[in-house]
Amino acid sequence: MNAMGEVDRDQGTVHVDVLIVGAGISGIGSAYHLQQQCPDKSYAILEMKDTFGGTWETHKYPGVRSDSDLYTFGYRFKPWIGAPIASAEEILKYMGEVIEENGIDEHIHYGHRITGCSFSRETDLWTVEATRLSDGVKRTFTCHFLWMCQGYYDHEKPYIPPEWADMGLKEFKGDFVHAQLWDPDYDFAGKRVLVIGSGATAATVVPELAQKAAHVIMLQRSPTYFFCSENKNELADRLREIGIDEPTVHRVVRAQIMHDQNVMTRRCIEEPDVVVEELRELIRAFTGKPDFQFEPHFAPKYRPWQQRLAFCPEGDVFRAAVEGKLTVVTDTIDRFTEKGVRTAAGEEIEADLIIAATGFRLSVMGDIPFAVDGKPVNWHDTVTYRGMMFTGVPNMAWVFGYFRASWTLRVDMMSDFVCGLLNHMDEKHAGRVEVMLRPQDEGMKLYPWIEVDNFNPGYLMRGLDQMPRRGDKPEWRHNQDYWREKDEIPRINLDGPEFLYAGACMDTRRKLNLEAAD
Repeated sequence: MNAMGEVDRDQGTVHVDVLIVGAGISGIGSAYHLQQQCPDKSYAILEMKDTFGGTWETHKYPGVRSDSDLYTFGYRFKPWIGAPIASAEEILKYMGEVIEENGIDEHIHYGHRITGCSFSRETDLWTVEATRLSDGVKRTFTCHFLWMCQGYYDHEKPYIPPEWADMGLKEFKGDFVHAQLWDPDYDFAGKRVLVIGSGATAATVVPELAQKAAHVIMLQRSPTYFFCSENKNELADRLREIGIDEPTVHRVVRAQIMHDQNVMTRRCIEEPDVVVEELRELIRAFTGKPDFQFEPHFAPKYRPWQQRLAFCPEGDVFRAAVEGKLTVVTDTIDRFTEKGVRTAAGEEIEADLIIAATGFRLSVMGDIPFAVDGKPVNWHDTVTYRGMMFTGVPNMAWVFGYFRASWTLRVDMMSDFVCGLLNHMDEKHAGRVEVMLRPQDEGMKLYPWIEVDNFNPGYLMRGLDQMPRRGDKPEWRHNQDYWREKDEIPRINLDGPEFLYAGACMDTRRKLNLEAAD
């Protein structure tokens, strides 16, 4: 048996204490914390791709970059040195350094597609079946704890509105691609490009396209809010100037950004009209156009942060517009034509290339079949515990980050929770832990994963019936509020009544849990 706790990397069943699914930003961060906080635990990482990176490896469209600052998107344990908004290439380099510096690479099994996960309460083990894509060999992994870090969307099949097929998409004679499937060798120089969508992907790709394309048109059903700012952090630059060490710079700047984001989030709820005017003033400043026209193309109908607030470094989207390189059209599609698109208003938009920036297809647990004691798991029948664990599914956690704060903030925080839980199980000599509704939760109403007025992007709304449900109490929901969770999660009582450990006499509560979940 080697340092990974395996029998053999290529033959027989591989057993580890903890199996991490996914070598993206969540999986690599989780592996680091596991090594630090549970050094005696053996682990392995299963990754479908041939390399690490997750979303930063999937997306290769022009200009792909973060839309969160890297001081908070970077891990808390590794200082970020560079501009706050970074390219995918820079993020992958940063992740590669984390892997190399901490010996994580020897634990990763690349090119493995998981085909099934099953848990047995008799053995307190997960059995994970996978296919090695390079040669089709079927492999079996077993583990005590399953740490799902595969993200929340399908990396192979993006969302393309199904009605487009009936609207003549095949009639278009030019090139068509979803941004998620972009070929980096494609040459768009001199082409008329139509981008359909106006979210974070469009905000990223449009300025880059505008540099070489003949012209870019962004067709949107509804406008998006943008936050324009210089791509620098004055506090970080000043601290470096006076000789402060990078770990301190990283810690202080993270604290400053998270404080400012908290204030902004509250203000978007309490005084949205004031925030809208401030966002507009930033656009005016970066374009040098005090009379910049916001109606109808840059005037969303929802309040800021009800959907993702797209970061716009240096106001590049709006500068492309005022320089005549970008035209924005707010309308719906009537149908596709040989030359492009005809809108509902009757406008014909001609293009050589159409890029669909229409978002993700939600993928709950990687669309992997799960079973517990031989019974298939329907995630919508489960109730979430703080967006991390689920009733009726033992020894498993799912990393689901934030939309209004950097995803990685929750990776770090959840790692503390999971590692603390694993160590607590050892202290109790427990082979199994699962969450269950408590006596005081009897009769608690159950709702969809998230409130529509809290956060309502299209991909989440389309897939709510696939997601676990939430209750009306703080423990039984993922509230998307980092600023509350940073205080609440570290104070979780691991001996609280919501945690059922193997061997405890809790048959009555288990029955209550099942009845309440139904």
